Amino acid sequence: MTETRTLIIGTRDSKLATWQAGHVSQKLQGLGHHSRLEFVKTEGDAVLDTPLHLMGGKGVFTKALDEALFNGDIDIAVHSFKDIPTTLPEGLAIAAVLEREDPLDVLVTRNGLGFLKKDHYQGVIATSSTRRASQWLNKYPDHNIVDIRGNVQTRLRKLSESDWDATIFALAGLKRLGLDDQADLKLDWMLPAPAQGAMAVMTRSDDDRLVRILGELSHKETALCTRIERDFLFMMEAGCSAPVGAYAFIEDGMVNFRAVALMPDGSERFDIEDAISVDNAREMGVWTAEELLSQGADKVIRAIRKEEADEERRHHPPKDGAK
Repeated sequence: MTETRTLIIGTRDSKLATWQAGHVSQKLQGLGHHSRLEFVKTEGDAVLDTPLHLMGGKGVFTKALDEALFNGDIDIAVHSFKDIPTTLPEGLAIAAVLEREDPLDVLVTRNGLGFLKKDHYQGVIATSSTRRASQWLNKYPDHNIVDIRGNVQTRLRKLSESDWDATIFALAGLKRLGLDDQADLKLDWMLPAPAQGAMAVMTRSDDDRLVRILGELSHKETALCTRIERDFLFMMEAGCSAPVGAYAFIEDGMVNFRAVALMPDGSERFDIEDAISVDNAREMGVWTAEELLSQGADKVIRAIRKEEADEERRHHPPKDGAK
């Protein structure tokens, strides 16, 4: 039966977010449901001069859309799944996880890849992601990291106008914008953010009819793999902006899973890899996180919290007389 009301799809107004919301709209149209886009400005889009972890992590890209859902201003919200915190607000649900695009990161350079071949060269890589930064510094300890914020087009422009050597993007975003020809190198050694490359659709959990409609868009294998990755992140108590990477994929009936946690400066890393049948993989993210923590990765979490506390004090010093 065709949905008679027009579904209102909330989205950020960047070109990538608009593409993603439009993609979901087309999918719904194919099922006989009418929809329109409603643009919502988020704190993460408005404030570009503060590191993400000081703004509360990537939840700054979702809070305004959460509020629009609660207020009834929109019916559904479309997100890059990696931007959604692992703990959802009560009353909201992820009703669909769409089939995943390539989840890996890529390097976009200003003047080519030659700088990577120079011994002891102090390259400059722009990224706001502690996950990308820590993995890069682990591989290239002589390099330096600078912060960069903004949408895809803004970051490409900032790179071209800078004296930096390169910046790092999710390949999925570049592909969706038809900009994957900007990529100079696929970073197959860098583990992506949990759920990177997947899109998620959120709605109010008590709207049973809409939950069922959106469920028709969901891709079973992507939903399982991203669940494992996000369970791992949740169990690590690390948050969306932490130096933690995780990737699960299905091959020949087996779920293959790799994850990493690193000290923020890349000086130490903890890896885990496992495989299990699809039928037994539901709790895979939980037990692999417990195993990695028992191997010493808990020191990464302590280091993250100390670094964030130090940064918070630097940016918001206590008032005179405060303890």
